Amino acid sequence: MPFKQHSIQMSTAPCFGSSSASKLPDTEHILLKRFRFGYIHENGVLSVTLGGSSKSGKPDFELPCSETADARAAGLCVAAKFGITLHTYGEQSVKVMKFGGSSVRDAERIEAVCGVVGEAAQDERLVVVCSAMKGVTDDLIAYAEHAETGSVQWKRSVGGMRARHERTAQMLLDSAEADAYTAELTGLIEALSNVLQGIQLIKECSRRSMDLVMSFGERMSCTLIARALARRGTEATYYDPREMIVTDTRFGNATVDLEQSYTRIRARIGRDDSVPVIPGFIAGSPDGATTTLGRNGSDYTASIIGAALDADRIEIWTDVDGVLSADPRTVPAAFVIPEISYEEAMEMSYFGAEVLHPSTMIPAVGRNIPIVIRNTLNPAAPGTRIAATVAPHTRMITGIASIEDVSLINVEGGGMLGLPGVASSVFQALARAEINIIMISQASSEHSICVVCRSAEAGRAVEALKTQLTREIETNTIQNIDMIPDLEIIAVIGENMRGKPGMSGRLFSSLGAEGVNVLAIAQGSSERNISFVIRRTDRERALRTVHRAFLE
Repeated sequence: MPFKQHSIQMSTAPCFGSSSASKLPDTEHILLKRFRFGYIHENGVLSVTLGGSSKSGKPDFELPCSETADARAAGLCVAAKFGITLHTYGEQSVKVMKFGGSSVRDAERIEAVCGVVGEAAQDERLVVVCSAMKGVTDDLIAYAEHAETGSVQWKRSVGGMRARHERTAQMLLDSAEADAYTAELTGLIEALSNVLQGIQLIKECSRRSMDLVMSFGERMSCTLIARALARRGTEATYYDPREMIVTDTRFGNATVDLEQSYTRIRARIGRDDSVPVIPGFIAGSPDGATTTLGRNGSDYTASIIGAALDADRIEIWTDVDGVLSADPRTVPAAFVIPEISYEEAMEMSYFGAEVLHPSTMIPAVGRNIPIVIRNTLNPAAPGTRIAATVAPHTRMITGIASIEDVSLINVEGGGMLGLPGVASSVFQALARAEINIIMISQASSEHSICVVCRSAEAGRAVEALKTQLTREIETNTIQNIDMIPDLEIIAVIGENMRGKPGMSGRLFSSLGAEGVNVLAIAQGSSERNISFVIRRTDRERALRTVHRAFLE
C-alpha cells in the first residue's frame, strides 16, 4: 500500500484523545517483522506492531478513530511512547511496472528501462518486476535437457551465459559496481552449475529441478537492473520473490496462495522507500522449494504485487504499443485498441494475444486495478488501458485473436444419440491424459462430439479416447474417432456483440464469400466470443476478411 514516512519528534507528540474507540473495525492487517511500525489507514484506523513476528499476521493493537487526522494525532503519541516509525496510507500512489525479456534483453534496452523508471519515480512510488534477458529462459531449459541426457555441453553454454551478463554489466556500471555484480553473478552461476551437474549425474530432470534451473534467469537480470537503477540515481533494492509469493508444489505452473502472499509482500516491501526490483515468474513453496508461475508468469507476479499493495495501476511494458485489434504480421490494417474491458482482455489473452498472461487479470480484477500495456521501444505511446469500465465505442467487435497449430478430434457414432455418460467418458479420458481442451462443439443431434487441442497433444488424446471407449467402439456405439491436424482457431471478441442480431450471419457470410471453410463453431452464453476452426492454410485470408468486415 502507498505511504509516506514521517519523522516523529517525541517532544511534539500529543496525548491520546477520546477518538480511540473500543470496537475494532474489520480491516486488513499488516504483518511487520523485526521492526516497530505504526500505520494510519485511509479509513481512520491506526495499526501498531511493536516488534517481533506475529503468526496471525495481525498488529499488536489498533486504534479506530473517527477521522484520519485523529488517527495521525494518536499515532504521534504512540510513536513517541514506543519509538515507532509512522507511515500514512493514501498519501502517495503506487504503480507496479513490469518489464519483459525483450525490454531487458541487452545493455541498451536496460538503459531505456532505467530512464522510464527514473522518470516515473519522481512522481510516484514504484515497484519494478522484471523478466530474464530475452532468450535466457529458453537457454536454461535447453541446458537442463542436455544435462538430463548425460551430455556436458551445458558447461560451455553456461560460460557463454555468464559472459553475456558480465558484458552487459560492464556497459551499464562503473568498474567497482561491475565487480560487485560479477561477485553476485559468480555465486548464481556456481549454484546453477551445481544443479545441472546433479541432473547430469542422475540423468533425470524433475519438474522441481526444472523450476529451480529456470529461476536463475530472472535472478541474474534483476540483480543487475537494481544496480543499474542505483547507478543512475534511482535508489533500488533487489527482493527475492520466493520469500514473498507462496505457492503449492505444482512445479511448472504453481497455484498461488494469494492471501498469504499479500501479507508477506506488505511485510517485505510495504515499508521500503527505495524502488523494489523483483524477479517475475518465480515463487516459493511453504517448504522452501523454488516454484514457477508458468511461462510468461512475470505478468502474474506484477498483478499479485499490485493487488497486495493496492496499486493505482499495473503497467506491463513490452515491445508493442498495446493490445492490437489483430496480429499485425498477418493483418496490416491492425491498430492499437485504446481501452478494453477485463473480460475482453481475458478472452483475447486466452485466444493467443501474447501481450498478457491469462492469469494476470485475476488479482487485478479482485482489487479493480487498471492494467496498462506500454511499449519500451516507444514510451511516448499511451498504450492500451484494461479496466472494469471503459469508454463506449461503436465497433461491433473489439478484436480478433487466434490459436495456431491445433487439431480437431471428432468422436462420432449413431449409438451416442440419447445415451447418457458418453460425453462424460470422453472428457474423463482426456483429463486423465492431461490434455488441455481448448474448444468443444457438439451438434444437438448428439451424433458427434468434437474437441480441439494442441497438435502436440492430439496423438496422445486419440490413444486415450480409444482406450477409455473400448467397449463403446466394440459395440459400435461409436463408429469413428478421427483427427484432423494443421488447423487454427480464430476468436472474434467484443462486448458490443452481446444481444446484436445478425452478428453471426454477417461473420460467416463474409467468410463464405472469401471461400473460407469453417469446420467447427462455438459460442459462449455471454455472447462475447464467437470461435471457429479453419484450416491453417486459410488463416491469413480469414483474419483479413473478418478484420475488414468489422474493424475497417
